[in-house]
Amino acid sequence: MYYMRMRKPITDTLLRTISESGMSFKALEKATGVKRQSLMKFARREQTLRGDFMDALAAYFSLVLVKSKKGKG
Repeated sequence: MYYMRMRKPITDTLLRTISESGMSFKALEKATGVKRQSLMKFARREQTLRGDFMDALAAYFSLVLVKSKKGKG
């Protein structure tokens, strides 16, 4: 399991994880249900992803958010 430290936006971690996976957008669509077109636009930073799409990708790649002890709130 990969634990994210919130020094960078969640989108940066998702983009890096998708890129490093080496998976095609078609294979990722099949595995997660997130449409290939949405993944391609996200990778080009033309659009963001809906929360449920980010959840699906995070679950597929076993990403977990961890609250920092220094965090606000």
